[in-house]
Amino acid sequence: MKLSDIADNAGSRKKRMRVGRGIGSGKGKQSGRGGKGQTARSGVRIKGFEGGQMPMHRRLPKRGFNNIFRVEFAEINLDRLQDAVDAKKIDAGSVVNVEALVKGGVLRRAKAGLRLLGRGELKSKLNIEVHGASKTAIAAVEKAGGSVKILAQPTEEGEAA
Repeated sequence: MKLSDIADNAGSRKKRMRVGRGIGSGKGKQSGRGGKGQTARSGVRIKGFEGGQMPMHRRLPKRGFNNIFRVEFAEINLDRLQDAVDAKKIDAGSVVNVEALVKGGVLRRAKAGLRLLGRGELKSKLNIEVHGASKTAIAAVEKAGGSVKILAQPTEEGEAA
């Protein structure tokens, strides 16, 4: 094999189609855009236009609303807490709160607070501080010998009430 023999695989580099270069090219005259009018022009085609008929997005009714005062919590289940303890990401002896979980890499960010949910089972005795917890989660933590402290609910500004 010589240096001059090296070439790309067949079909790996495809030439760009050059439009509007005469009738013999197969893409001459209207360049594959059909006839005249709005669709033949560049940058004008109206999305959702249905030929004067009332468009679908205006025929359908509006639904729901966005609550601007919504408070979003970071959520964690018991099984993920147990996995974090087993992987030594969090210390079972110290208080488990949002800051400890973010520092240990269990949660990505704190959001407006932490909510504990009851999926899975907990074997370790943990002292947990959260902004909210389900009844099943509290029962499971207390069954394992730990405790759950519910902190004050944060307001929409993100500070404790």
